Amino acid sequence: MNKSTQATVNELLAGSVGGAAQVLVGQPLDTIKTRAQVAPKGMFKGPMDILSQTLRNEGFFALYKGMASPLLGVAGVNSLLFASYGISKRFLSPYPELSLKETALAGAMAGAANAVLASPVEMFKVRMQGQYGGKDDKRLRAVVSGMWREYGFRQGIMRGYWVTVAREIPAYAGFYGAFEFSKREFKKVYGDNLPVWALLASGSTGGIAYWLACYPLDVVKSRIQLRATPPIGTPVQYIAHELKTIVAESGWKGLLRGLSPSLIRSVPSAASTFAAFELTREYLEKVTGA
Repeated sequence: MNKSTQATVNELLAGSVGGAAQVLVGQPLDTIKTRAQVAPKGMFKGPMDILSQTLRNEGFFALYKGMASPLLGVAGVNSLLFASYGISKRFLSPYPELSLKETALAGAMAGAANAVLASPVEMFKVRMQGQYGGKDDKRLRAVVSGMWREYGFRQGIMRGYWVTVAREIPAYAGFYGAFEFSKREFKKVYGDNLPVWALLASGSTGGIAYWLACYPLDVVKSRIQLRATPPIGTPVQYIAHELKTIVAESGWKGLLRGLSPSLIRSVPSAASTFAAFELTREYLEKVTGA
């Protein structure tokens, strides 16, 4: 196995570890974020009301509702993301350290590739989180089989794919660009062997940049994926229609509904993702020499 192939394998394995850390740390706040985006108007007063009602009516583990979907798919999704990012970097430049513009472009390319797996994982997570503890709530297996049976692969399993692509491109450009910027600033002070807290801080910066770069599209994605029927028209048409609908219903602030729990969540979840990835990759580099 040549060094380039081994490096990709290392990134696949490290991405799985980083993704698992992200889901375990960030799922409760992700549930609050999704419910803020898709709940019927007037159902909740804000993020804290979502938290209190969820705990009171459904119990603590309802905050982890829908975790099976990202946790089961996280190995593939994050492996694909980090490996695509590594491949994109090597495609853009033969040198190990890219400019920040090249880093952001590599992140955008990785985000586009990542949407292939992220879209169905997100779709099933959103549909699980959009259940509020009623007697008709379904298990993940029933949700998956129902979507497949009723709508098939494209309109069922892959519903929201194009809006996921539209979200992932700017999101991961910001994600990797901000992470690399922060990491390089820390390296000016601490050298190449960064302390773990510096990796955590850099990851948090990347996570915040991720949401700031894409949040309105995330609201659109969640609403489209939760709706009972598939969207109509071309991706541009139904994304534009959903944006107009959100503004008509809730004003411009509707495009940012649920942003605060997302930003709060991004600090520990992105920090743990990057720290777990970087530490695992560095370990594998020492073991494999690639």
